[in-house]
Amino acid sequence: MTKDGESSSSVGNTDRLSEHHCTDFQTANFLRGSKLKVQFLLFTSSSPSCGELILTDDGIKDSSFNSSLETKIIIHGFRALGTKPSWIEGLVHAILHTSQVNVIAVDWVYGSTGAYPSAVENVTQLALSISQFISKLLALGVSGTSIHIIGVSLGAHVGGLVGHFHGGQLGRITGLDPAGPKYTRASPEERLDPGDALFVEAIHTDADNFGIRIPVGHIDYYINGGKDQPGCPRFISAGLLKQAGVNMKNLPKEVKVYLMTSPSAPFCVHHSLVEFRLQKKRNIVTSIEIAFCSNSTKDTAKITIPKHQVMGKRLLAHRVPFCQINSVTLKYLPKSQFWRKDESSIVGKFCAAPLPLDSNRTMSCLPWNLTLHGNTDISYKLPTACA
Repeated sequence: MTKDGESSSSVGNTDRLSEHHCTDFQTANFLRGSKLKVQFLLFTSSSPSCGELILTDDGIKDSSFNSSLETKIIIHGFRALGTKPSWIEGLVHAILHTSQVNVIAVDWVYGSTGAYPSAVENVTQLALSISQFISKLLALGVSGTSIHIIGVSLGAHVGGLVGHFHGGQLGRITGLDPAGPKYTRASPEERLDPGDALFVEAIHTDADNFGIRIPVGHIDYYINGGKDQPGCPRFISAGLLKQAGVNMKNLPKEVKVYLMTSPSAPFCVHHSLVEFRLQKKRNIVTSIEIAFCSNSTKDTAKITIPKHQVMGKRLLAHRVPFCQINSVTLKYLPKSQFWRKDESSIVGKFCAAPLPLDSNRTMSCLPWNLTLHGNTDISYKLPTACA
């Protein structure tokens, strides 16, 4: 013991924190392919901007790694030009800002550069290296259920293989836009799938280009339909709550979830279900534009009611909470057909409700039938108030 009562081991740990050097991602030459060279960089709340290199021997014991905390392992994807992933720093900071955990960033830039097929060929060897690293964590007493792998693009399938090597008993895998090429028709054993961890989720944001279209997790989120994202350039493949708020008991095998974002920060939006019920069926499709208006925003969506039906529903994304919506504006959009004239007005009822709906929350409807005239905005106050 020291004269201040601290154990020599805790002093040694403090010394290591202050003495270790920061290590950055490697840079590869994309013109010459390179062999797989893996680095494991540790980031902690005490040094979120400084990567601590953990060597492949027993370096974990001599590092700032805290075996009593949860561990998040980030795996990047294909790096055509051999450069450091630009998003790594932001993701590490976002995670450490919200929770005290160990963050391990896996640097495999060397093996991911050059041609995409050569990067795919390195996936199995990389997964084995990460699996061996996790085995050393488990030997230190780390719980497998406390390990959360976050894999981006090709890294999502690497994470799936790692989970497969551990018998699907790791806590959680998050696939951020899992890669599509070479994996869309692959067997579940070759790609990310629900059997790879106790909870597997995937967030799809580029399914029309490099991202995979098929569901690969217990829950698959398709942001803005899973294709081109608002505010992002086209053809570019681009934090995380505990278990994403999902009950871990009796998980379904596959669930698709669709949600929307705004084109600018902070990107998150509120979602409401809006519906319009016609007083009588029509022989053609009916279109109605719906707008939610607050003191500072206006967000719109279009409801389409199929012919010979009376009900149309739509998810409307709005930037302020439902209780801050002052009014709703509705506009009937008659069809322009040269052989017949559409009706000049329609009659029906409007209802809306913020999501999610549960037993304590039902649709709120305007208490009277509305008459909407063609291409004419009609506004109504919404009787909502914030608690």
